[in-house]
Amino acid sequence: MTVNPARRPLIVGSGIAGLYVALRSHEMGLRPTIVTKARLEESNTRYAQGGIAAAIGPDDSPALHLADTVRAGDGLVDRAAARVLTSEAPARIADLVRYGVPFDTVEGQIALGQEAAHSRRRILHAGGDATGLSIEEALKRHVLAAGIEVRERTILRALRPGGKDGPVPVISDAEGRRAEVLVSQPVILATGGAGSLYRQSSNPSIATGEGVAIAFRAGALLADMEFIQFHPTVFWREGAPRFLISEALRGEGAVLRNSAGERFMVGLHPDAELAPRDVVARAIDREIQRTGHPAVYLDATGIPRDRLFARFPSICRFLAAYGIDPSRDEIPVTPAAHFMIGGVATDLEGRTSVRGLYACGEVASTGVHGANRLASNSLLEGVVFGERVARRLAHPADGAPKPPGTVVEFPWRPGAGPQGDMAVFEEVRDLLWNDVGIVRSASGLESALETLEGLGHNVEPARPDDLADPIANAVLTAALVARAALTRTESRGAHYRIDHPRARPAWLRHIGLRRPARAARAK
Repeated sequence: MTVNPARRPLIVGSGIAGLYVALRSHEMGLRPTIVTKARLEESNTRYAQGGIAAAIGPDDSPALHLADTVRAGDGLVDRAAARVLTSEAPARIADLVRYGVPFDTVEGQIALGQEAAHSRRRILHAGGDATGLSIEEALKRHVLAAGIEVRERTILRALRPGGKDGPVPVISDAEGRRAEVLVSQPVILATGGAGSLYRQSSNPSIATGEGVAIAFRAGALLADMEFIQFHPTVFWREGAPRFLISEALRGEGAVLRNSAGERFMVGLHPDAELAPRDVVARAIDREIQRTGHPAVYLDATGIPRDRLFARFPSICRFLAAYGIDPSRDEIPVTPAAHFMIGGVATDLEGRTSVRGLYACGEVASTGVHGANRLASNSLLEGVVFGERVARRLAHPADGAPKPPGTVVEFPWRPGAGPQGDMAVFEEVRDLLWNDVGIVRSASGLESALETLEGLGHNVEPARPDDLADPIANAVLTAALVARAALTRTESRGAHYRIDHPRARPAWLRHIGLRRPARAARAK
């Protein structure tokens, strides 16, 4: 099949997934356009510290990487998706090297680090703990050099019904003025996650989940929205920004201590501090609740000082600003919202349930992460499935994701139109952190959902294809997380219900969310 050069994909988002899809589709003869709501380089990718996982070591294999991914996902990993991720990882690393990503080396060989729940050292890093920044800058340089059209400070406002090529995107400037309806074309959502909808988050402020909300209004099927991963170790100090303290520190030997100096992870899990993230995050949360102390402490003093400062320069510079030398001082940390595991349901080539609409990266739900993402598989997901999206854009063919085992129709009533302000956004952040956070219950989820539905009545557009503002998108995305979490009456991976504290075999299935068919027809 020949490439159709007339196709002009619109890529929404400029993290690793969006930039990679743009570069590869451009190399395949297409003419992509990137729209991004901030600067081109501003994304979650930029702040990723730990690295990117790939089985390239002499004692490693894609099969071992697959086994670790499945084990971390607590029974819900889609094996076909995980096999794609792990088997294609080495080739995508080669692509990143081709694009000039300066992965750290030791004696001419790529250095490999250790992170939680990995059975081998397979984490590639760049600039010590500046892996995401290094990847973002390398891909950005190539995008600009290729002459790919980039529209910064531009936001997607709606996806209206279109023709055979896909939905019709409506965009505007970042302030919501000068709305523009684009010619129907394939649309690729690479809008990232929703961590900043939580009061405590490791994400930059742009990570507000608008891609999920816009896709849902357009009739797309969502999946696994209840699974929000909380990173266990984010810097805590009253009045200070929440700054990620990479899991790779624990991979190099750092340990966790409570306010009494005790290593509380020993005995809780065979891997102690290197247990899966959901286990460590809940353990820290329990210690904080038990002791009343606002944080626990990450002790990296056992790591040689020269190695510590060479491997983690960004973290050490940040801590120095607060008078902390991690070679002699313990680091106060707490959990924070970090990664949206679920999202817009896709098949293995990024196709959603809406013809002509694709999703890739954190906004997508391929099932590859199951109920709990394995560390450093997120950047990898962006390039592995980004390659598949680019190939499918160049050689179009029909396809759609397989419906999850449970699909819930979630009616979201039209509202009074954009009337939200930052006070509504801040209320959403408190609601999610308090009631849809690390530990959940039916009463808290029901209360949060009721409040969010009330907020939605005030801010949701009056018609499904009207333009939504960022506040309306935040409220809807939060409600989708709460609804899925209320549906799953068990505890599994990143989803923990205090009223249903154990995993149940009946819930070895994914939960989908979609608009009722009648609402979709009304569009």
